[in-house]
Amino acid sequence: MREINVNQLTDNLFEAISKEWMLVTAGTKDEFNTMTANWGGMGYLWNRPVAFIFIRPERYTFNFIEQNDYLTLSFLGEEHKEVHKICGTRSGRDMDKVKATGLLPLPTPNESTTFEQARLTFECKKLYADLIKPENFIDPSITDRWYDKAHGGFHKMYVMEIVRVLAR
Repeated sequence: MREINVNQLTDNLFEAISKEWMLVTAGTKDEFNTMTANWGGMGYLWNRPVAFIFIRPERYTFNFIEQNDYLTLSFLGEEHKEVHKICGTRSGRDMDKVKATGLLPLPTPNESTTFEQARLTFECKKLYADLIKPENFIDPSITDRWYDKAHGGFHKMYVMEIVRVLAR
């Protein structure tokens, strides 16, 4: 992978996040977990390029995010949907996702992890985090649809500086 400037991106990130999905990976090069996500976005905030994601505290990856300053958002391409299905429906508490999917871990300069299969990776540093609060929803249909016993608890939002973009 080669490092590129965030301003060199030509991807439609709306398409990439919503249709291709991404792997959120946190931890150290020796102990990490990855999960599939398709809620998030990217933009410019506090005079920095940023990404934001939403993770439920029940997820195994949550503790890895909480305990580390850096994490990665990796895009594998739509041809890797089977990897995303496993990483989105199975817990790292119960299985070795890397072994089950054939992912090949690749350490980043800040000792995060991406994967050799990734076509695009954002290495991010956490800047801000807060739990989504039910009383702050203006449209109650969102809580009715996404926050019931079947879905789980309220997400924690992370705003992160994009410190490095790696591309194939």
